[in-house]
This record gives sequence, C-alpha cells and structure tokens, in this order.
Amino acid sequence: MRFNGVVEAEDYLVFAVLVACDWLIIFSVARWRQINYKLCKVKRVQTGPKGIPFLVTHDGRTIRYPDPVIRVNDTVQLDIATSKIMDSIKFESGNLCMITGGRNLGRVGTVVNRERHPGSFDIVHIKDSQGHTFATRLNNVFIIGKVTKSYVSLPRGKGVKLSIAEERDKRLAAKAASS
Repeated sequence: MRFNGVVEAEDYLVFAVLVACDWLIIFSVARWRQINYKLCKVKRVQTGPKGIPFLVTHDGRTIRYPDPVIRVNDTVQLDIATSKIMDSIKFESGNLCMITGGRNLGRVGTVVNRERHPGSFDIVHIKDSQGHTFATRLNNVFIIGKVTKSYVSLPRGKGVKLSIAEERDKRLAAKAASS
C-alpha cells in the first residue's frame, strides 16, 4: 500500500491517498496548493561514488546533493514536477505525525519523545489532539507537519481514534438527529 501517493485520473482530477483510523484508504481531493508537492520519508542518507551525497525516500526516489542537515526519518517536501526538495521537516519532539502501520494505523498526533533501544525497535510516544497518548515503532511514524501546521489535508476525524463508547455515542447522536 502506498502512503501519501498522488493519483491522477482523467480530466486532471488529483487525489491524495491517506489512511483513516478505521483502516480505510481515503481518496480525498487535494487542495490546489498541495497538487504541486509530495511528502516523502527519508529512509537512507549516504555518500555514493566519487563522494556524491544522496538520500533515498520511502517511495524509492534517490535525490542527489540534499541539504546536509537532513537525516534518516526526516520528511522532505518534494516538488512533483522537478523532484527537487522544497522543504524538510525534522523528526523531533513537537512535530505533527501520522502513523502508517501497526495497530494505530491512521492516527495523527504530536511526537512526545523517542526511546532508543539498541539492537531492537525504537519506540516513539505520541499524543493526539484529544490528549490520548500511545506508542508505536519508529518505522510506523511519518512526520507530516511542523508543530501544529500540517502539510497535507487530514482525513475525516482528523486522525483521532475514538473508543468503543465514543463511537457508540456518536452513532446514537447521529441517529437521534436524523429521526
């Protein structure tokens, strides 16, 4: 499954591929200013033959001569037409992120802290807008914005996972309103 992909259909309609908290893939019409760029997670940063630095993103793109401050797990904003880096977002506490795998798939929150476990999986603690905290593996975290400014449109529910009781109350309220 591709995360944050751009799909073009006939008549030049552009859709952003996102994942909602209820495990559904969402095809939402992107805002016009979002059509020009794509967010990519940095998977590798290294030096190639003849000392040429490059980075590899989550979707397999190789970008030569990146900004030296870009590290693994950061997010880069790529211009789709030229494949040039427009901006970068550091993987650090306080930045907005979306979960791309595991039990918390589709949830959105801010990074609280990162636990390093040498020889095992690093754990990232995240707090959503409702104040619920959860933890997931580092590989599942995709930074989508700086502090509270998201670089992409969020799916319905804004990435907040409701408890069973909250889902029930929401359904009952909607049913009562329609009756």
